[in-house]
Amino acid sequence: MSKNAIVLLSGGLDSITTLALAQQQGFSCYALSFNYGQRHNAELVAAAQIAKDYQVIGHKIISLGLGAIGGSALTDAHIAVPDTAQEGIPVTYVPARNTIFLSFALGWAEVLNLKDIFIGVNAVDYSGYPDCRPEFINAFQELANLATKAGVEGGRFSIHTPLISLSKAEIIKQGTALGIDYSRTVSCYSADHQGRACGVCDACRLRKIGFQEAKIKDPTKYQ
Repeated sequence: MSKNAIVLLSGGLDSITTLALAQQQGFSCYALSFNYGQRHNAELVAAAQIAKDYQVIGHKIISLGLGAIGGSALTDAHIAVPDTAQEGIPVTYVPARNTIFLSFALGWAEVLNLKDIFIGVNAVDYSGYPDCRPEFINAFQELANLATKAGVEGGRFSIHTPLISLSKAEIIKQGTALGIDYSRTVSCYSADHQGRACGVCDACRLRKIGFQEAKIKDPTKYQ
């Protein structure tokens, strides 16, 4: 019997690895991406190509107006993206982003009558975002099973986080073993229209260190 899942696909390094791992586990996948008002659409172009390359069942890109509330350097052009590591939760944190993304995935899962959702959050080499922690994922999974028709009627949703306890180097090693071409991913917070990375933002810094520690050549295209 085939099993289906929804994978949140940003177009970045972690999300392509999550998709590949879900498929390795035998899931046929739907991909879900968001145009949430981020500074560039290069990652969405990458996500669309990845979805095509990995032959997902379906790929949706949903538009969200998170720029309307601002509060993040990723959605407000008046807030600069830092080029050095920040103390505490950085200004690149997008308020409630993963809660919103997972809520849309949950709704689509109900429509598709499936119970498995994959998200590439990581609690080791990450920027300190509160919605990347195991406590958040566990709480959302409980919410999913309390707040839905499917959950009330006896279904049980599972939020899968295969990368949550891995370092960036470990993620890259796993993905490379699965044959992932990371050159087609976009992780940078300030990528240009061609998807080339700035090389100095927090996402670029963590990605660079990951390739260095994994002792794998960094295929990222830089500006």
